[in-house]
Amino acid sequence: MLTIIFIGVLLVFLAAYFIYGRFLDRRFDVDDKRPTPSHTDYDGIDWIPTHPVVLFGHHFSAIAGAGPIVGPIIASLAFGWGPPLLWILIGAIFVGGVQDFSALIASIRRGGRSIAQIARETMSPLAFHLLLLFIWLSLVYVLTVFTDLTAVTFVEDGGIATASVLFIALAIGFGMCVYRLKMSVWMASLIFVPLVFLGVWVGQEFPILPAWINNTLGCDPKKAWCLLLIVYCFVASTVPVWILLQPRDYLSSYLLYSSILGAFLGILLGGFPIQYPAFKGWQNPQLGMLFPILFITIACGACSGFHSLVSSGTTAKQLNKETDARKIGYGAMLVEGMVAVIGLIVVAMLPKTGALTSQDPMIIYGNGMAKFLGVFGVPAKIGFSFGLLALSTFILTTLDAATRLGRYIFEEFLGLKGHYVRYLSTILTLALPTLFVLIPFKDAAGNPISAWKAIWPVFGATNQMLAGLALLVILVWLKKIGKPIGFILWPMIFMLGMTVWALVMLIGQYRLSLIGIIAMLLFALALLLIVEAARALKTKPAAEL
Repeated sequence: MLTIIFIGVLLVFLAAYFIYGRFLDRRFDVDDKRPTPSHTDYDGIDWIPTHPVVLFGHHFSAIAGAGPIVGPIIASLAFGWGPPLLWILIGAIFVGGVQDFSALIASIRRGGRSIAQIARETMSPLAFHLLLLFIWLSLVYVLTVFTDLTAVTFVEDGGIATASVLFIALAIGFGMCVYRLKMSVWMASLIFVPLVFLGVWVGQEFPILPAWINNTLGCDPKKAWCLLLIVYCFVASTVPVWILLQPRDYLSSYLLYSSILGAFLGILLGGFPIQYPAFKGWQNPQLGMLFPILFITIACGACSGFHSLVSSGTTAKQLNKETDARKIGYGAMLVEGMVAVIGLIVVAMLPKTGALTSQDPMIIYGNGMAKFLGVFGVPAKIGFSFGLLALSTFILTTLDAATRLGRYIFEEFLGLKGHYVRYLSTILTLALPTLFVLIPFKDAAGNPISAWKAIWPVFGATNQMLAGLALLVILVWLKKIGKPIGFILWPMIFMLGMTVWALVMLIGQYRLSLIGIIAMLLFALALLLIVEAARALKTKPAAEL
């Protein structure tokens, strides 16, 4: 049964790529005769025409992170794996994929500008500043949650930390070979991709242990990793994309490709039975009602507002030609949907009352990968570590992209320009996440909890509200240039409706606490942006914008 589910989803996504993807190409009049901003505004730092295989790796690595694993696992445990499966299928094809593709096209048609800049030009300066503030808050949550999750993983398995450090060195070597020594992408891949997998083995042989960090640095290992990760984010945001961000994302993508392949073959050949129920009920004591909670819990894998920032931020500045947009914008979303399906299948394999159902999502995923790879004789410990490594590697690539996007936001908001501005804007971007990962958080009972667990509810609502607002901006842009908007309108209404509902619930639950106040602020920002969009839609369409 699990095999049928996985193959069925794969076939549906393949059909969607060719059928609905072509429909989107026609809606946006995709044409390679238009030069992309990577050519017209080339600077060798952020604006660089990139081979579609390399750019797909960067884009996919940046958007994936922990979202397509953590969200589906949490939702499947709470409501059963059936509702998440339906949302991933419908969401990836008609909502998330549409948002990612359309944000990328809108950006390259507007000179590589971000979603916020497009809002300024098609709506108003007020909409621009409101959306920038909303995006900035979203990135603060992304950086906080994923920095904390990565540090937890490094403490849990020092081998993953060692391998991640090695990946950084390999990425720099790959970038130098391709962009300075002019080696072909395929030749460099033949050299460096095997080294990536060798790094997995080296990491397990020479792990960076928490005790070593404590004895050497004299501080809590998790906090030490958080600070080191913040420093890494600063470096990754300020150096040219070809040195670190782009090659690292590309090489890391092979880890996730192999984990998808390993999971697929393990599901296909393992004969694992479905033990967890497909549907548990409309309400969960911890999360709340299925509507709207399911749609803010599962973001990446179905629809995520963060994707629109990547599409209109780093990816739009590297797209070589317009026809690459479907491969990268729409195709990467569908592949991420497959990763999300693996996450819910990991839950479907669990006994309903098993001990693993109370574990963290990353532990559940690692055990699932150990079972899949165990079909081929891979020891459980190696399979578990490989699963966590693939996941943590993608979390780290999301940190890369989120920090650089945060830098762009500050530069756009204040109109900053100059060679050294990127250092200041990066520091300002990382200030609040640094504070959040170092201060202690407690649950309602007063027990200490990880920062990512404390922030996840409002993080999910913010991220999905951003998706609705990104679709709103794209809708206004299409309306202004006289294009059909129905394929954007319905996904936008759905995402805005679900997330406004979720924010109202969060306000009622958390009231005047930090999370409750932030939810109120986000709610007010969203309403103001909707009002600005309504005003903009009253104006007559222009011939071209």
